[in-house]
Amino acid sequence: MTPATVDSAASHDVPTTPRLVMARHGETAWSRSGQHTGTTDLPLTDAGEEQARTLGRALDGQAFDLVISSPLRRARDTARLAGYGDQVEIDRDLVEWDYGAYEGVTSEQIVADLGHDWNLWLHGVPPGDTPGETAHDVQRRALAVIARCDAVLDAGGDVLLVAHGHMLRAIAAAWLGLRPQDGAVFSLSTGTVSVLAFEHDHHVIRLWNCPPDALIPR
Repeated sequence: MTPATVDSAASHDVPTTPRLVMARHGETAWSRSGQHTGTTDLPLTDAGEEQARTLGRALDGQAFDLVISSPLRRARDTARLAGYGDQVEIDRDLVEWDYGAYEGVTSEQIVADLGHDWNLWLHGVPPGDTPGETAHDVQRRALAVIARCDAVLDAGGDVLLVAHGHMLRAIAAAWLGLRPQDGAVFSLSTGTVSVLAFEHDHHVIRLWNCPPDALIPR
């Protein structure tokens, strides 16, 4: 994926600017079943590994000035299979939301147990084997990641992040200056590519939740 390919996929009229390219890791057994997967260090499924390889084909060896990944293996392996294993740096702020007592539990199970509606972004999670986090906690980490990227972006470089669904949604909300709970409005599938960028010096979303095979020239 060249810079022109990404830009044309999003808008034929927007010039190339420094970009924050975000890749959600490939499928795991729990992402397939809908179980909340925070700190549990699951491997990719065979389908998830293929998603990561497809990401690599879409990126086509594109050079990034900074490549950072969550420390969890599903993100690290996605970066490696996409061809960036030698360049990737680990950032603990990119780890997925700590779901506390809801780790490994589906949203349907949570609602059934509570007996009323539940929204992660609004209601948070109770502590379990881990303390759990609120949307404000996660946005603080998102802002720290963006701050790390700023020096590269300000110099005109591109950054690749490889991380998790809720974490990347929190980064998108923080990038746009939205409230922590507004990450709820973004849907993000496994193995997809999203691009945060600039338009007239304002933060914008250039591309969102795009399957990488859609970016491979036919």
